[in-house]
Amino acid sequence: MANEANISFLIRQYLDKKATERELLELAELLLDEHAEDDIQAELDGIISGTAPLPDYSRERWEGLYQKIAAQRAVPVRKINWRRWSAAAAVVILLATAITFFVNRFYNGHEHTLAADRFKNDVAPGTNKAILTLGNGQKIVLDSAATGELARQGQVKIIKVDSGALRYLSPAASNAETISYNTLSAPRGGQYQLTLPDGSRVWLNAASSIHYPTAFTGDERRVEITGEVYFEVAKNPSKPFRVAFRGGETEVLGTHFNINAYDDEPEIKTTLLEGSIRVDSKGKEGLVIKPGEQAILADNKIKLLTDVDMDKVMAWKQGRFVFSGDDLRYIMRQIGRWYNVEVSYEGIVPDMHFSGIVNRSNKVSAVLTMLESTGNIRFRIEGNKIIVMT
Repeated sequence: MANEANISFLIRQYLDKKATERELLELAELLLDEHAEDDIQAELDGIISGTAPLPDYSRERWEGLYQKIAAQRAVPVRKINWRRWSAAAAVVILLATAITFFVNRFYNGHEHTLAADRFKNDVAPGTNKAILTLGNGQKIVLDSAATGELARQGQVKIIKVDSGALRYLSPAASNAETISYNTLSAPRGGQYQLTLPDGSRVWLNAASSIHYPTAFTGDERRVEITGEVYFEVAKNPSKPFRVAFRGGETEVLGTHFNINAYDDEPEIKTTLLEGSIRVDSKGKEGLVIKPGEQAILADNKIKLLTDVDMDKVMAWKQGRFVFSGDDLRYIMRQIGRWYNVEVSYEGIVPDMHFSGIVNRSNKVSAVLTMLESTGNIRFRIEGNKIIVMT
């Protein structure tokens, strides 16, 4: 079910003429999502009940708008309950706004190969999958492993809770001699969730990993990561939690934060949602950040960003791509990791920036179609490769 609070916010933003471009795009997508229909209608009923009758539009006009948006958003056209939706005509004017945004860029007088041909080798989205490497080198493919106990290391039990979560269970006191180090790796096209021995929760994005002990002893809790990882750290003031990554380290006591530290990204971004953390760069003075702030590490320097789009930062964990003025190469790196595809460019890579929202549960053609509709660019899929035609 769609988030009712988010639907209410988006509709109110639109009616108050305060909606940003990204909010318009998100609402347009929700209006085409049959799973969100009941929540949207409930919100509209509440609006309508206290106002004069809204303008009535003909079924033909509504259907024309819907067909165009459906084609642009790469979603199958479903049967519309016109009796229910006709009451909300004022809100559906939003679709016309989105059409103007999309069509002006989509139909630019050029002849293009049909999308059905260019995307005939469509690629499915990533799934919950990862590989667990034990301290003795044994590897366990988690997506094919049965639910239940996977292994024991000393007194510690490693449990697969469900298709997308791993948990460590250990007694209150652990013998340091039995501690070993494990590595959980989510491949390209995968993601996974982990509960560490101290109860801290961890989410791995595609092409990411975390290296950690089977029990935290001594005066600190220390892990190492690659890629992008979100943490909800269990509070323990007497035992700080430290995350080491390429070129830096983050120290916390108990907090929620996201680290994007992919090797192919020029910057490492640590974003704080709750609590307080310190970000250190090798050989440089550290930086303490507050909730809503982001520390950016590049060229062995740290800078602070206070105006952070938290929805964009956390979009991957919430199952969405959120682009807001992002350049093409950055977007294609995200697509390559999640769909486990190679990306190549024909010709010079254009200096283009894109905005939009699309679910990560869609096949890759839906994401590519959204990008095509917002810029003078085309894609085609060949085997496990996306070719950017510039």
